[in-house]
Amino acid sequence: MFVANRMTKNPITVSPDTKVDEAAALMKKHHFRRLPVVADGKLVGFLSDKDIIKAAPSPATTLAKYEINSLLAKMRIADIMAKEVISVQVDATIEEAALLMCNHKIGGLPVISSVGTVVGVITETDIFKTFVDVMGLAEGKTRLTLEVQDRVGTVKEIAGVFSDLGISIDSLITCKKDDGSYEIVVRGDFSDLGKIKESLEQKGFTIAHMVQIGQDK
Repeated sequence: MFVANRMTKNPITVSPDTKVDEAAALMKKHHFRRLPVVADGKLVGFLSDKDIIKAAPSPATTLAKYEINSLLAKMRIADIMAKEVISVQVDATIEEAALLMCNHKIGGLPVISSVGTVVGVITETDIFKTFVDVMGLAEGKTRLTLEVQDRVGTVKEIAGVFSDLGISIDSLITCKKDDGSYEIVVRGDFSDLGKIKESLEQKGFTIAHMVQIGQDK
């Protein structure tokens, strides 16, 4: 899964000289929380709604509303935007984008091409949607959690149990725990859970948790 498949393409951009009130109006109209700032075709900054909030006078100000609007109309994006921009390449994986956002505690990234032009924006919402799609959560699946030790061939053995039963697996992920063991999460359309449980136990595996997640949950 790549950033190019999940980002908002051809995003609206602003220039460093754009007035703050104009940018705020754009964001409100299109329901954006972030805007790439571009000069001469290159990314030079990133503007978020938080930047605008910080630039606006305190709610405790004695300024009248028209005075506040006048103040914002005089301010340029260049005065409040983030200049040291963390971006991601268009051919990066969705995991790389998620890791960047997590490490830097940010909610969105401008996406740039190999020549440095802005081609998209990817946000935490896009990451969440990707997770939902990859895990098949919206389709209504049964989720089985197995607790296993770190041992070569474990995943193959578990997959073999389902294969022997003629049951397809929609997704299988492994999650390492602090003690070095693993949780293996298996999702699919499983009808005969009793038979699955019995077959797994015969191979030495125990189902620690099971639940059905679907559209009505």
